[in-house]
Amino acid sequence: MLTKTQIKDVIPHREPFLLIDEVEAIEPGKSIRAKTHVDADASYFKGHFPDFPVMPGVLIVEALAQAGAVLLLREERFKGRKVLFAGLDDCRFKRMVKPGDTLTLHVELTKMRGVIGKADAIARVGDELACKATMTFAVAPD
Repeated sequence: MLTKTQIKDVIPHREPFLLIDEVEAIEPGKSIRAKTHVDADASYFKGHFPDFPVMPGVLIVEALAQAGAVLLLREERFKGRKVLFAGLDDCRFKRMVKPGDTLTLHVELTKMRGVIGKADAIARVGDELACKATMTFAVAPD
């Protein structure tokens, strides 16, 4: 549904920190499904860990947050703004993410009050759960 170029029109993130490659589905104001193709040449694998490359958990969470930001910033009332982390609860990592994996990111908006909201987020590799969390976020003022 959205290519990487189109994603760049929605969120301000850029390489090497743009972590989502495509958006497969989006239900405005409700949910988004996006993908991250974990590139073996990603710079973080040089140090995490050179002999046992694993995608850092914080980057998995950041990929989920970027998908959530796309969901919110596609709404007309938030267009052109930025979305900031305000909290992370019940975060669990269930599977290592390695070079060559494709992460499917699903973020579902569960509560929105003004510019503050909550979302349930899940990252999977195939059918296997890699990470789940509840995110709290704030839409920054213009």
